[in-house]
Amino acid sequence: MRPAVHAAAEPIQRRKLAREVLDRLLARIRAGEWPAGEHLPSERQLMQAFGVGRPAIREALQALERMGFISITHGERARVLPVSAQSVIAQVAEVGHHLLARSSETLEHLKEARQFFELGMVRIAAARATRDDIERLRAALDAHKAADAATFLKLDMEFHRAIASISGNPIYVALSQAVFEWLEKFYTELVRAPGAERVTIAEHTRIFERIAAHDPDGAEKAMTAHLMRANKLYRLLESAQRVPAAQDLRGPRKHIGSARKR
Repeated sequence: MRPAVHAAAEPIQRRKLAREVLDRLLARIRAGEWPAGEHLPSERQLMQAFGVGRPAIREALQALERMGFISITHGERARVLPVSAQSVIAQVAEVGHHLLARSSETLEHLKEARQFFELGMVRIAAARATRDDIERLRAALDAHKAADAATFLKLDMEFHRAIASISGNPIYVALSQAVFEWLEKFYTELVRAPGAERVTIAEHTRIFERIAAHDPDGAEKAMTAHLMRANKLYRLLESAQRVPAAQDLRGPRKHIGSARKR
């Protein structure tokens, strides 16, 4: 007697043709069949090779472009791109934007990760900085000091990226870029806080001085103070944003209560 199949069992979905094409193209790119800089075969050639229609080919190519493996230019065959730390982390950054938009808890995790990352970066910078590195960092600090309101945030980020670049590790630089892109919305509010520009410049100056002195412990201490002050402002801003909403909720309740008394 055959065992009964549960009526609510989920049916097995047929694998999408575009996904199958994507996987096969990825395998061939990774194997080096089409090195960076070379063009892929035309859409018609790919259709014939895989035995599928144009929609499946185009969907697979668009997915490869989003993943950073190819570039697509109208009227030309797709071209294979070199894969770099920057391109890979850029894909992760897109997912990060989505998570941050939906979860305040994710923001807390990001702030914790940023602190761990930046403290490591500033220690490496203080230990490894050459004379040229210090001059580049000094130039970033001077540019930040001279910034106006429109460019202050951008040059704030440039100072931190300059610290990451001293490591000589492109992954650290790409991660620094992604972290600041994720935090950009919140940084904009912090920069607008009264006196924030002056305090930020003073903190950056102390960080620079400790890196220039090749003092990893002092640099870490200065960076910790900078990040802790920023985190406090994050919390104050979040609280301020919640207060009006809470007051709006309390208002109608008070009105209803007073109506009952009458």
